[in-house]
Amino acid sequence: MFRVYEMFSSIQGESTFAGVPCFFIRFAGCNLNCRYCDTLKARPFDAGRDMTLEQIIRAAVESGLDLVELTGGEPLMQKNVSALAAELIRLGKTVLIETNGSRDCSVLPPEVHRIIDYKTPCSGEEAAMLEQNFRSLRPHDQVKFVIADDTDYDCAVRCLERFNLTAQTPHILFSPAWGSDLRHLTERIVHDKLPVRLNLQFHKIIWGADSEGV
Repeated sequence: MFRVYEMFSSIQGESTFAGVPCFFIRFAGCNLNCRYCDTLKARPFDAGRDMTLEQIIRAAVESGLDLVELTGGEPLMQKNVSALAAELIRLGKTVLIETNGSRDCSVLPPEVHRIIDYKTPCSGEEAAMLEQNFRSLRPHDQVKFVIADDTDYDCAVRCLERFNLTAQTPHILFSPAWGSDLRHLTERIVHDKLPVRLNLQFHKIIWGADSEGV
């Protein structure tokens, strides 16, 4: 059984898949309490409703979309999420998982595209990061840093070297915290010639920061 907050079809708003139509499965419950969390309603473990694997699979198939994202909350808090991902892959879906960096990602099928957050200082949760997640990346994995200020930026730059990230994957995302200085972040990336991607949240630009199910 899974605890699902919402499921919906939209475009992928972030990552290297940004702009691609995607079916989202958002699970309820998260073990972290980030200061800039933008899915507060999904954070409680009792949010949403119980659904079986079969019900979720049926909804994903009926969406008619080839790209499926497992998100939350924290999807790796769901006991059988690996089995769900494996079944979606068996059905020919490309599966993304957006995870907060504190849970062991190695339990997932190798075909899953793991989008792993590294929680920077402004999140208040940097101490929760599981270092093995950032030392065992595959070329199709992605690492996302949400950056609110220069302290976060400097932390992200240190992590590039500390974990040798760019040698593991070319997909390093610098994502400005909503409402932060986008121009300043962009100028720092260009000035420092970082091999990273500026990661904007297309869904918030299109529908607004507080919209759900889009």
